[in-house]
Amino acid sequence: MVSFKFGRNTEPNREGGPRDHEEEHPQQEADERTRLLPRDPPAYLSPDDPAVSPYNLWSIRALRGLSSLFLALSFIWWVFILVSLFVSPPMMHSRGSGFFSFAYTTLTVGYLLLGLLFFAVPSKPMTVSGIIIAVFLCVDMIITVSVPHIRVEEGWVGIASVVWTTFIALYTIIQNHSVAWGKREEEERLTGRPETRRPLREWIAVLLQTVFLVIFAIISILFTATLIIRARDASLPAPGNKYYVTGNNYQVHLACVGNSTTHHSSQKNNSPTILLEAGEGPVEHTFQPFLDSAYQSGLIDRYCYWDRPGFGWSDNAPSPYSAGMAADALSEALALAGEQGPWILVSAGIGDIYSRIFASRHLLEVSGILLIDPTHEDYLSNVGSPGRGFFLWLRGVFSPLGLDRLAGAIFKGRTREDRVHGRSVFQTGRVIKALLQENLVASSMTASEVQTARHVQMAETPLVVVSSGVEVRRSKRWANAQEDLTRITRNLKDWDVVDGAPHEVWNVPDGRRVIERRLRELVEGE
Repeated sequence: MVSFKFGRNTEPNREGGPRDHEEEHPQQEADERTRLLPRDPPAYLSPDDPAVSPYNLWSIRALRGLSSLFLALSFIWWVFILVSLFVSPPMMHSRGSGFFSFAYTTLTVGYLLLGLLFFAVPSKPMTVSGIIIAVFLCVDMIITVSVPHIRVEEGWVGIASVVWTTFIALYTIIQNHSVAWGKREEEERLTGRPETRRPLREWIAVLLQTVFLVIFAIISILFTATLIIRARDASLPAPGNKYYVTGNNYQVHLACVGNSTTHHSSQKNNSPTILLEAGEGPVEHTFQPFLDSAYQSGLIDRYCYWDRPGFGWSDNAPSPYSAGMAADALSEALALAGEQGPWILVSAGIGDIYSRIFASRHLLEVSGILLIDPTHEDYLSNVGSPGRGFFLWLRGVFSPLGLDRLAGAIFKGRTREDRVHGRSVFQTGRVIKALLQENLVASSMTASEVQTARHVQMAETPLVVVSSGVEVRRSKRWANAQEDLTRITRNLKDWDVVDGAPHEVWNVPDGRRVIERRLRELVEGE
């Protein structure tokens, strides 16, 4: 191997003295072709010499600096979106879950980190995988922008995130091609020919980057498949109407069935409207079918139900979001729909918290309260536990992959009805975000609001409590909590414990009969 020494180069002249080589080669102005390692005298380096590097080119070093800048910007954007999942900054509220924006930005940060880690080791797998990823991200961008429902849900934050991710994918392809060109240039200049073999460390680097790129490609494909399912679900029409609330920040879905409030107000005996509040699940899947049967049988003349933010056809609300805020949103939606009551509030499970707060803010409009195995405020500490919150956040982070939704659609025949308001609703990012919001304020804001509601509740409002016999026998604490809820007003009509009934009492015949009987008594004012 020929070696040489850098620095001042001298060689003998005809008189035997040294001749300054710099006199024959005056210094030139630096440009792209100016090398950090001038090849003079004409000797070549070993291909394994660290001096053989694409970083010798100014353009390649500038490209690396640009990639570092993109990584810094992406990380800052990633932090903003992470914060917005818990507290919505001004102008950054997404009417969707926000998890898609977070997922795309996370992919961007990971992609840029991978490109910088293996910057000097360009490879064909990186180019091929990059093209595949870019193609699917372009499809994602088209779906996000072209489907109105997704475009509105994601907002400018979601659109900007997917566009930026697509741009970075295309930029990385250019970066890989440019570094490969620079590597060939330097190998040819410093070793005499482009190097076709790779040392072991480069093969390991190529293997690692290929593994990560395959993972990124699979993630991009899953994003696209999930967006296609979301576009399919968006085509399901909503019964009733959607109303902008809270300063037109988001829409909530409200539907009323039966004779209109205006018709009732013209009657001498103003029949109340049943206002239904869902429990832990979507009202259309859990409770509304039972109440609709009561309507069809003539037991009630009219009922209304709504989807809390994040459920069914309702948008997600800005964070933080408490039960009191939900009660105010329902009040606003009812006013916009022209519904005036009087109301008989029917709720189940945790929906009891929302109904009680609503009742305390509409004292003269509520003519009765029916609680079905209600959740006591003492249990809000369970709803707001940190472990549950972390688990919900983790589920939300992975929700854009849509693994459960895709498996349900492909292998179990789950329909758009199942995903919007049915058995698969808890797989969607919007519902996960709503549950996370509920968790974050359950022990603070919501607990304070329901305590205030108890203090101001009108004492003479008729009250009926129907409890699950299974839950009462299972837990003495639950039984004591049910008994305590019979005292939220001084006008308790009945407290029924239905033997053998689960938490969703209406799912067994005895539970349905008891609820129908108590509901009839409240409607008739007995």
